[in-house]
Amino acid sequence: MATRQSIRLSRDEIQQAFKAPMWSKKYPPILSVEQASELLQVPKHTIYQWSSEDRLRGCAKKAGKRLLFFRDRLIEKIFNEGV
Repeated sequence: MATRQSIRLSRDEIQQAFKAPMWSKKYPPILSVEQASELLQVPKHTIYQWSSEDRLRGCAKKAGKRLLFFRDRLIEKIFNEGV
């Protein structure tokens, strides 16, 4: 039986992926819940649930009532550590 090999993204690879103007405009370094949801292709409810369960520690910050995400940290967390 073949073992599953983990693919890890470096910070440079993540930053390189968002260098194109189209992607950097659509997904700026600080994301709203809606943008994070779209980027990860999961419902907004899932983003809120993961956040409330502390699965996205270090990726988000509350600004008043708004929940904002650090794009590169979020990608690194999802792809390298999972939720």
